Amino acid sequence: MTAALEASLARIDRLDPELHAFTEVWHEEARARAEAASRLPLAGLPFAVKGRAGVRSYAARRLAAAGGVAVGATSVPGPGTPWQTWGQGAHGRTVNPWRRDRTPGGSSAGSAVAVAAGLVHLATGNDGAGSVRIPAAWCGVFGLKTTTGLLPSSDRTGLASPGVLARSVDLAEVYLRHVTDGYVPRAARLPVPAVYSPDLGFAAVTPEVADVTRRAVGRLVSAGAVRLVAGSCDLLDPAEAWTAVRAGHPAPSAERIRSANDRTLDALFARTPLLLTPVAPTPPHGHEGPGDVYSTALTWAFNLSGHPAASLPAGFTPEGCPAGLQLVTGRGTDAELLGFARALERVLGPAPAWADG
Repeated sequence: MTAALEASLARIDRLDPELHAFTEVWHEEARARAEAASRLPLAGLPFAVKGRAGVRSYAARRLAAAGGVAVGATSVPGPGTPWQTWGQGAHGRTVNPWRRDRTPGGSSAGSAVAVAAGLVHLATGNDGAGSVRIPAAWCGVFGLKTTTGLLPSSDRTGLASPGVLARSVDLAEVYLRHVTDGYVPRAARLPVPAVYSPDLGFAAVTPEVADVTRRAVGRLVSAGAVRLVAGSCDLLDPAEAWTAVRAGHPAPSAERIRSANDRTLDALFARTPLLLTPVAPTPPHGHEGPGDVYSTALTWAFNLSGHPAASLPAGFTPEGCPAGLQLVTGRGTDAELLGFARALERVLGPAPAWADG
């Protein structure tokens, strides 16, 4: 993998001054580790870590123990703004590779950009409200939030779960295979029974995003990958409950929302293995801020419930912005989720290739 590492470092040096995906790049340290990693299972596979502290995360340490080589720390939101859908790299604010006037999402901002632009094939992230899935959707890559408790997390609220951003489902599985013990891949039996909810019963989804995800679901049904099951998934808006849990003061009204949504999801997954939704209700917004619509509207319910969830590239809006299709499965079924995602990826296609410049 020495050649792969050198190619990764060269591409970072060439493109990151414009993309601003990294806060630090560890050229010599990565080269030294690659020599020692050459005989391990990952054989020096270069990867990026979320933020300066990311190299000390459980997932990064497991990847390194298997022979992966961390090449640098990716950008996360900097100080001075209450919103988390952006990043601050060493050279400036992180830009979306597809539309540089737009944010890549966050808080795993640089990780998504690094993967989308081919600087690395995979990058670590964590997801407390959509911080892996939203940038994955807005940058056109695959993103996985693991089941709550599957991997160690420093978040005492229990909302944030480790995850990965990758060029493909197969690469995400490389991550999961090496950071969990006893991982067994699961192949999907087609067609996969699924419920498609365009808005989870409460979210205001923009027409362009709704159209991309609706057409993606239509392609999956036509190809025989998915069989839509009658019924819907109407949740209560989890904003109050998520905010209360994050603050450490879950009021009775917030607990009622959380319990009601848990019952709805338990009933849904008792009858079907897969839920499909858009990832974010809007395309990526400009660098001035998100406006009045929360990009987390369709994601943070599953941080509260603990279900694994993923973002699969679904297509582009008319203005050239990627959108993602969210896949959610029962708690603890991360391997099944990746099996479903792989089958759906074969129909929708791999992450779109980004041309330099």
